[in-house]
Amino acid sequence: MANTIEYFKQYVPLLDEIYKNASLSSVLDGNSDLVSAGRNANELVIPKMTMSGLADYSRSTGYVQGDVELTYETVKCGYDRGRMFVVDALDDMETAGIAFGRLAGEFIRTKVVPELDAYRFSSYASASNIQTASGALTSGANVVTALRNAYNAMDEEEVPTEGRILFITPTLYGMIQDLDTTKSKQVLENVNVVKVPQARFNSKVTLGADGFTTSGSALNFLLIHPSATIQFQKHTVPKVITPEANQDADAWKFGYRTVGIAEVYENKTKGIFAHTTA
Repeated sequence: MANTIEYFKQYVPLLDEIYKNASLSSVLDGNSDLVSAGRNANELVIPKMTMSGLADYSRSTGYVQGDVELTYETVKCGYDRGRMFVVDALDDMETAGIAFGRLAGEFIRTKVVPELDAYRFSSYASASNIQTASGALTSGANVVTALRNAYNAMDEEEVPTEGRILFITPTLYGMIQDLDTTKSKQVLENVNVVKVPQARFNSKVTLGADGFTTSGSALNFLLIHPSATIQFQKHTVPKVITPEANQDADAWKFGYRTVGIAEVYENKTKGIFAHTTA
């Protein structure tokens, strides 16, 4: 029994590693030190600062008094999903431990991560007041032009150039690469490129009883400055129950629950540019 417990103490932390390696949206994970827990379990409290701008200086009275205000915005986690699996101890034994041993990793890699990516990308693409464009991109030249327009739109809104991340479908990325010109290479120079399969890349996602479905418009690309997003998994719990500890059956149980948030800061909506097919 002790050996089994020690085994899962070593195994469970690897679940996070699998997510980090497979998730395409994890590069946007925020600094949890900047966010405190809310009063309720599904809330986060975000600090928000506003201040006065410059005013004319007077040689007789000196400075004009400025105001600075630090407020806290409470946002709710919109993602709370879970699943419990049961594998009979004899079934696991007869498959040399494969039935249960591979369950957690495969579940996270093939079910959890794609859904979480799709949910996050759709949340950012459908957020209010972000910058948007739409249209079919049928050639590498079309893609380059659309990206230039997105960069220019962010530049005009004074979004920092450094640190921008371009999420783009492999098909469109390939179109740019096929141009094989200096122009095509330059358009990708100052961004971190992440290729996202179309199945995870849509403007609307519905979370159902068995995974997720997409609707709305397919995304061509998302240009995001990470400072614009509120992305945290507040509570992620993988749970393993051995047949010995299982009071209901002679079976292994694996449960997984994750609660998180994927939203956009009110003052930083211009740090997101979404380009859809229509």
